[in-house]
Amino acid sequence: MRREFLPRAKIALLPAPTMSLRLALLPLLLAPVAACAGPAATDMLVDFLAIPASAGLGAIQRIDRAPYRGAKVGQDLVPLYMYEGRHVYLHATRVGYKFSDIPEHGLEVFLDYRYEGYPTAHRPKVLGGMASRDAGTQAGAAYRGRTQFGNFDAEILHDANNLSHGTEWRLSYSFDLHEGRWHFRPIWTVARRSANLNNFYYGVRPTEAAPARPAYMPGSGTDWTSALYGYYEVSRRWRLLGGVGVTYMSDRVRASPLVDDRPQVGALVGAAYDFGSHKPYSEPGQPLAVRLYAGRATECNFLPALALQCGSTRTGDDTRIAGVDFGRALVERVNGWPLDFYAYAGVLMHDERGLQADGLQLNAQIKAYYYGLPWDRYVRTRIGFGAGFSLAQRVPLAEVRDQARRDRDTSRLLNYLDPTLDVNLGDLVGRKGLKDTVLGIGISHRSGIFGSSQLLGNINGGSNYLYGFIETKL
Repeated sequence: MRREFLPRAKIALLPAPTMSLRLALLPLLLAPVAACAGPAATDMLVDFLAIPASAGLGAIQRIDRAPYRGAKVGQDLVPLYMYEGRHVYLHATRVGYKFSDIPEHGLEVFLDYRYEGYPTAHRPKVLGGMASRDAGTQAGAAYRGRTQFGNFDAEILHDANNLSHGTEWRLSYSFDLHEGRWHFRPIWTVARRSANLNNFYYGVRPTEAAPARPAYMPGSGTDWTSALYGYYEVSRRWRLLGGVGVTYMSDRVRASPLVDDRPQVGALVGAAYDFGSHKPYSEPGQPLAVRLYAGRATECNFLPALALQCGSTRTGDDTRIAGVDFGRALVERVNGWPLDFYAYAGVLMHDERGLQADGLQLNAQIKAYYYGLPWDRYVRTRIGFGAGFSLAQRVPLAEVRDQARRDRDTSRLLNYLDPTLDVNLGDLVGRKGLKDTVLGIGISHRSGIFGSSQLLGNINGGSNYLYGFIETKL
């Protein structure tokens, strides 16, 4: 199941070379600047991997070194959530809307995460005393062209957080190579960055100047990138992913007293599982699952609560949650197993009991349900496990208190886990009219994946809420 637009571009449009010849040609193709895993590398890899009308889960490990003097090689975990709809898509850190499903010429708008900014851990000495420059969200628009001569992409991105107020234009060319289970995409990108963008991340303000760090503003500039991405089909569903490369930043950025004058080399490795073709949300008769729930904070850790070894909701603050989720099935009975995958999105209200302002929380997740239990013929029972993202209007009090005790940072955006256990209400009371209604319990869990993800603010910690719910299909 490969993403097919038009017949794949061949080198110089000659008859398809053998795999050995293709591999021999790759170093020559990449010789000008080697290859790159730059700021947009994660999305470029997932775009190559994406299959129309599919959904999947996985993880990517980014390995690179920030361009600042004295920075160490870092590793960053990126949770990989993939959804490729007719118009809406989710590619790891990017969510977008396609105005047309015609692959040869596509226009889209999107929001994406910018992997740039000062290191949050092991900050180099050269950045000492400077105000932090954080990664942020960027809004963008893109044109995608797919022809027999290769893939052409043009993007414009602008800071959506009002951090840098910067803009970036990108032009890319790539082509795809396929041989058996191996798939490769070399790609070359030129990026024109505005003065605001470069000055924010690589400039020194007059108030930050020091004897070894004079005031400096690099201004606008052009970066050059070359990349090689690939994946290997371990099985029909499993993919091993990879990418390697280098970016040459503009001369004036490399002249900054903050920056090492060297190419920016990086790599990506990971794995992903493809659920298979999902059901379009517009499919006639596709039911909508609606879940109402409420619960309280717990001081139980996630794993003991998951194993039903801890279930106390006695906390000093007695904070509470209530929310609603909406979802639809993506894939039912995967490979004929009693296993379904759903997509959910919803809003949750934090009741902070007057100790801080109440706040909303947006959750989005892909959730697996297993229901092949021995007593299923008598009372249908589902074990669910969801994974996704959670964005809080303000950091919940439970996390503020817990992180303050351990002198750790907090973040509004964290990973979201949602394990549940439910039983069919119609089976319990003997009413067929309630066959699509379930009662259950769950854990609403926010976490930073042990501080391993820049996307999540390198946060080590989170919160747990135990809740009860009722869910039905409309």
